[in-house]
Amino acid sequence: MERRKALGLIAATGAATAASFTAAPAFGADDSRAAGTARQGKTATKGGYTFALDKNVKRTAVRFKNRYGIEVAADLYVPKKGKGKLPALVVSGPFGAVKEQSSGLYANEFARRGYVALAFDPSFTGESGGTVRDVASPDIYTEDYSAAVDYLGLQKIVDRKRIGAQAVCGLSGMALTAAAADSRIKAVATTSMYDMSRSISRGHEDYYTPEQRQKVVDHLSRQRWIDAENGTYARLSHEVPIDENGNVAPSDRVLPKTLPTDADPVTKSFFDYYRTERGYHPRSINSTTAWTATTPMSFFAFPLMTNIDMVAPRKALLVAGADAHSRYYSEDVQAKAPNTVDLIIVPGADHVDLYDRKDLIPFDRLDEFFTKNLA
Repeated sequence: MERRKALGLIAATGAATAASFTAAPAFGADDSRAAGTARQGKTATKGGYTFALDKNVKRTAVRFKNRYGIEVAADLYVPKKGKGKLPALVVSGPFGAVKEQSSGLYANEFARRGYVALAFDPSFTGESGGTVRDVASPDIYTEDYSAAVDYLGLQKIVDRKRIGAQAVCGLSGMALTAAAADSRIKAVATTSMYDMSRSISRGHEDYYTPEQRQKVVDHLSRQRWIDAENGTYARLSHEVPIDENGNVAPSDRVLPKTLPTDADPVTKSFFDYYRTERGYHPRSINSTTAWTATTPMSFFAFPLMTNIDMVAPRKALLVAGADAHSRYYSEDVQAKAPNTVDLIIVPGADHVDLYDRKDLIPFDRLDEFFTKNLA
């Protein structure tokens, strides 16, 4: 499959193997950006964001704490001409991205359409708190959504009875899980959804054999000893690839420093967003480095989607590209809860197109969905 080839390619170009695990690099360290000046320069011209702020929207940096006491960094987008109590949306994703990238673009667009929108960095990433950097937790990320609802519901301009969630890519599973457990989230929509627990613990399209899953668990368990002995936290693949010999082959980067000439379509599409001026950001894990190596452990232990039926009687809308390697995640969730979950397939779109291609993202349909279900 394309994604499996991509994982193998990234492992090969990352120059890390199971026998040579590396300590975590310093935050922001990335000596690979020969073309980085252009990438960073263009981002800087937009105030550190990968998109331009709409002239009718006000953006304010805010902070709030989740129930674990971690400070979450976010940007609050408010329509300048908004009046009365407004509907609101919590926005986050993709997995390994920051609020200055895709989630901010979505929040900006929804605010332009009359919503108060809050785009946040998940705990341990971007500008949010958390002592060990760039570690992911499906539990805590799910909590971050509810903490964001707390924050929005305390704002005078927000109608707390009309709060929804919009998620992109890997934070989509957490948004759906949050909605299942938190009925204050009145509607939830996702684009390019990934079920990160399923992806990390079973591989793309569940390709891991039982023996390979055990090898991944053994790899993570060994890494715990290495980290404990070194007193540091290595950075390695969060989706652990299996090489042609059936062994784990982790990388110390999410994406290669430079794009190989024979790169597969999935790697090309991710690279084109995260490693070029289109979507590059120095705080984005996907743009610069890799996740903390033991991150997958919690995703083996915390399955998402288990309680998707609890979203009812509220509604969910999933949007997937027709050509996306991740399309099956949305289709499987819709099949599991057909009376709760609607599905839109976008012709001519791949997974990454729905990060920022406003000509392909069906914002009108998403707006209609939230207008109806946040009424």
